[in-house]
Amino acid sequence: MKHYEVVFMVHPDQSDQLPNMLEKYREIIESGGGKIHRLEDWGRRQLAYPIAKLHKAHYILMNIECNTDALDDLNDAFRYNDAILRRLIIGKDEAVTEPSVMMAKEENKETKETN
Repeated sequence: MKHYEVVFMVHPDQSDQLPNMLEKYREIIESGGGKIHRLEDWGRRQLAYPIAKLHKAHYILMNIECNTDALDDLNDAFRYNDAILRRLIIGKDEAVTEPSVMMAKEENKETKETN
């Protein structure tokens, strides 16, 4: 099985349906014997440029390990879901489990606020 990094942006009005979407994507990945090594919810963020007249989107990052059939099914699920504004799937050499730069920034910000 190969390792992938998946980032997708969800329509801000559909953020409440995010747990259901994530569960569906988890089932697709794990049905083929795959695993999710890292799942990060970056929250609602400003877009660099408007997409479909939207200025914000909800960002999700996943590092997964799966076979090509599961990846194709996941890609189809993204393609046919109107709530997904954009998606990016990048092949990786190995599993990534440490926090991303985005989450490290959030942790640093929280640490500074408590001090």
